[in-house]
Amino acid sequence: MLLSRRILSGRSWNSGRRCLCYLTSIPPTTVVKPPTIAQFSSAALPFSKAKFDCSYKLNNCYNVMGHYFSTNALDSQAVDGVVDVPLAQTGEGIAECELLKWFVHEGDQVEEYQPLCEVQSDKATIEITSRYKGRVFKVLHIPGDIVKVGETLLKLTVDDSPVAFAVSETLLSSDTSNSDTSNSDDLKPELRKTQQGGALSTPAVRVLAKQHGIDIDDVLGTGKDGRVLKEDILKYSVEKGIITDKPVFNPSSIEPMSGPEEKLHEIAESLYQDKILSLRGYQRAMVKSMTAAASIPHFHYVEEINFDGLVELKAAFQKENSDPDVKFTFLPVMIKSLSMALTTHPIVNSTFNLEKYEVTLKGSHNIGIAMATPAGLVVPNIKNVQSLSILEITKELSRLQKLAMANKLPPSDISGGTITLSNIGSIGGKFGSPLINVPEVAIIALGRVQKVAHFRDDGTVYPVSLMTVDVAADHRILDGANVALFCKEWKLFLEKPELLLLHMR
Repeated sequence: MLLSRRILSGRSWNSGRRCLCYLTSIPPTTVVKPPTIAQFSSAALPFSKAKFDCSYKLNNCYNVMGHYFSTNALDSQAVDGVVDVPLAQTGEGIAECELLKWFVHEGDQVEEYQPLCEVQSDKATIEITSRYKGRVFKVLHIPGDIVKVGETLLKLTVDDSPVAFAVSETLLSSDTSNSDTSNSDDLKPELRKTQQGGALSTPAVRVLAKQHGIDIDDVLGTGKDGRVLKEDILKYSVEKGIITDKPVFNPSSIEPMSGPEEKLHEIAESLYQDKILSLRGYQRAMVKSMTAAASIPHFHYVEEINFDGLVELKAAFQKENSDPDVKFTFLPVMIKSLSMALTTHPIVNSTFNLEKYEVTLKGSHNIGIAMATPAGLVVPNIKNVQSLSILEITKELSRLQKLAMANKLPPSDISGGTITLSNIGSIGGKFGSPLINVPEVAIIALGRVQKVAHFRDDGTVYPVSLMTVDVAADHRILDGANVALFCKEWKLFLEKPELLLLHMR
């Protein structure tokens, strides 16, 4: 009995071809090779049998060979020696990034693994490196552009390719064009075409040319290696009549100044015009996070903590500190004492999965610290606080603060948090009402330490250093008793720092 099967055609994400795989009826002793597909990425050839277990079993049963291809992005193939360098996937769920700056320019030589540019997603700032050795042929984006994942950032001429050799020879010949201009007429047509298509310029110059509707390849560059400068674009625009030349200054043409009222009116109009700001990087991440937090039923637990003991401890630490790079504050002690309270109340150090109705009690205390930076609000976290000393926490906190202010935080420092502290009191305010950093179940806002008057039982007044804290909790997971008991133990460690010595490991 003959057996025939039809396999539906599938489409590769990148090749754009339909690849058919045929299974035919054959005698057990005969092996027939199916049609082969010529153009496959080398990365797509090795496959795990477990991944395609069903097809593997068919091959064994019917002595049929199958061809498979990967759905991963194919490596950029060189076309006439030019390869596209796309924006790679920088993290899970990242669809686009903002281009911050370039480390290379058109015409620059690039080594393998050399940084090309710096991009920022809504989670981190990342450097994109080159997988090839060659020369920058064309830059396709300027700083500030939003680039989709998979979109080409720039084009490279790969070393040892004909086009790369032609571009190098063309750039070299531009240095000697003044001494022997007749040699340029003898260039091969392909070489001249490469020279025209590879005009050297900065992204800003290309934007200027685009604004005036000028093909930058038509402009004769006067810079180094034939680089097109801003002055070249302006000169070309005047020559072609695209813009008029700047008029010669004539003192008699100066009009008398308008009155003070008209001048003030013009200034007022310029000051009070509407401006549109695009949200980028961390600001976009905050929009997503706070939108998700709006769907969580919050409840808040407010407590006052006596900081007299910590004030004395801080003064003693600062007096004995000999390391100028270590600045002692209240925050490292609060982070360590928080970790110790989480040890006996693990439900507060958890995450919630609504789809599965599951609560994950986190084994590590990765305590996030909200930081206000020029790029927006970001929450890096200190990993495994339960295993760190107060001095180690202080140094790690200083490292994260420096990276955050320089906009250099890697994804590993931002992801994986289990609970968050927001030290709003360092800026101002008695206390705040924070929103949970999803998927965590609690966040704590710290107010400023202030001197207030308290009364003893006999009616006498004495000063106390107080901090007001606000614990915001996910009421789907935590109730008032959970938070009250947790906060009571945390408060005990803060008001009596000597207890930390008894319980720390």
